[in-house]
Amino acid sequence: MRAERAEMLDFTSSLTDDEWTAPSAAAGWRIADVVAHIGATARNFYTPPSREALRATSLERLNEGPVDRRRDWSRAQVMAEYTRATRRATTLLDLIRRTPATRLRIPLVELGRYPLGLLIGGALVFDHHTHLRHDMAPALGRPTPSTDADRMRAVLTWMIAVLSNQVAQAPAAGLDARVALTLTGPGGGTWWFDEAGGLAPAGGAVAAHVTAPALAFPDWGTQRSSWRDSDVTITGDTDLAARFLDAVNVI
Repeated sequence: MRAERAEMLDFTSSLTDDEWTAPSAAAGWRIADVVAHIGATARNFYTPPSREALRATSLERLNEGPVDRRRDWSRAQVMAEYTRATRRATTLLDLIRRTPATRLRIPLVELGRYPLGLLIGGALVFDHHTHLRHDMAPALGRPTPSTDADRMRAVLTWMIAVLSNQVAQAPAAGLDARVALTLTGPGGGTWWFDEAGGLAPAGGAVAAHVTAPALAFPDWGTQRSSWRDSDVTITGDTDLAARFLDAVNVI
C-alpha cells in the first residue's frame, strides 16, 4: 500500500495541468476524477458510511457519486484529500492487521463479504495499481509504472477473492466441474473454481486449465480488454473455460 501510494504521488506530481484534466481510459472520468475516486474510497474506510452507501446495490454506481461531487474541486483540493485519506487508511490498516479485527468480515455492496484487513489493503492496492497502470498512464502516453511480486500478490489476492464471490453468486453453466486458473510471473499462483466459488488446489481432476501472465490479469480480468485478445492458454474443456472467462469481471 505504501509503495503504491508513493507511486501515485510521484506520478501525479509530474503531470501538467492539461494532463491533470485529460480523459483517462476509465469511461467518463478525467485523470483528476480517477485520483478523486481513489481518495474518496480511502476516506470511506475511516468515516461512517453514508445513507447512499448503506442503500447501494451497485459498487460501480456508488463510485460515481463521490466523483461527481468532486468534479469542481481544484487540483490542490483533490490531492490534499488523496494524500490525507490514503495516509490515514494506511495507518488504519497497519493497526487493524495486528488485531483480530483484521478477520472481521465486512459487506461490500453486491460483491459479498471480505475480511477487514483484506478489504482495506487489497481493495486500495488494487485500485491504485489498476487505475494507474491501465487507466492513467496509457491514456497520457506515459510509460507504465513498474511493479513487483509483493504488489502483484496483493492485487491478485483481492481479485481472486472478488472473483470467488462473483462465481458463487452466478456460476457459469457447467461449473460443477472445476476450472483451474494459473497466473504466471510476479505474484502469480494457481486457483481452482467451481460453482461454490474459489477453492484451494487439491487432489482430483479439473475439467479445464487456464494459464495467463499475472501482469495482464488486471486488464482483461476487469474487462478493460478481452481475454480472447490476451496471452491466455486453455487446455481441457475449452467451452467451459470460455464460459468461465467470459463471466470474469472483477470490479
